[in-house]
Amino acid sequence: MNNINKYISKINKLKNKKINQKEIIKIKKKFLNKNGIIDNYLKLLKLIKNKKKLGKKINILKSSILLTIKNNSNIKKDYIKFNINNDFFYKNNIYNLGSKHPITLIKDKILNIFYKLNFNIIYDNKEIETDWYNFKALNFPKYHPSRDMQDTFYINNNNLLRTHTSSIQIRYMTKNKPPIRIITYGKVYRNESISKYSFNMFHQIELLYVDKNKFLSIIYLKEIIKFFINIFLGDKYKIRFRISYFPFTNPSFEVDLYYNKKWLEIIGCGMVNQKVFKNVNYNYKLYRGLAIGIGLERLAMIYYKIKDIRLFFNNDIRTLKQFKSEL
Repeated sequence: MNNINKYISKINKLKNKKINQKEIIKIKKKFLNKNGIIDNYLKLLKLIKNKKKLGKKINILKSSILLTIKNNSNIKKDYIKFNINNDFFYKNNIYNLGSKHPITLIKDKILNIFYKLNFNIIYDNKEIETDWYNFKALNFPKYHPSRDMQDTFYINNNNLLRTHTSSIQIRYMTKNKPPIRIITYGKVYRNESISKYSFNMFHQIELLYVDKNKFLSIIYLKEIIKFFINIFLGDKYKIRFRISYFPFTNPSFEVDLYYNKKWLEIIGCGMVNQKVFKNVNYNYKLYRGLAIGIGLERLAMIYYKIKDIRLFFNNDIRTLKQFKSEL
């Protein structure tokens, strides 16, 4: 019992003193961790008869430790709430215990580029979608291959894990009228084989620009993508535009970048299909639109020179702690 009184006295002396974070971590480790002093006293409590007296002392010691930690933490309650525009923890690197995930760093960097080009950033976290928003409104025919169970994770006949962030386009256009100039992001899911270049869950950034502007054309589409890649990666990589097919754009292109002696698809894009405009009650004769979808994992591989996409999903702290924000 004398020992616990000494610990209480020692901690009480620290309550109103300024101590650094290293000392706080030492106190936590010594007293609060598994097999720490508090844990050992609780084990002792089970073996003795006079439980009440020791139990009271244990509570006093624990309360004193927690109050000491609180008084020296320097964390304001106002900052604890998540705020995408004022992320206190990342900007001030509280406790210096980690950093943003590399995918988040890449996402922030891309959003920052397009934000400076006057695209409004919106976020839609609805990862479970209906068939209408994910397929039908985007002009996917009933028997399109991507609707098969082999390609899509279905929850039931009408609900599924979204296969692309293009569904956010429909949600936004049904509630807003042109001109539209937005960029959004989120997780998407596809029933794909896992390899060094692909995974069954990944992140996309989606860009949508709709206006009466006659300059919204394939030329403008290509120029904005070239501009983005030049700002993001520099001019050291070869890129190519390859004719492709997406039901929601016409014409459609895939953008490949030459990396590690092979062409790697990084962007899907095209001019918004008139049938999509019809589905959201836009005058397709009056408006034009362009859409761009960017895969974050592959761009992160290129940016950080990582050879295997699976490293992003292993959550190995030795990998993650190497990445720091550049914004």
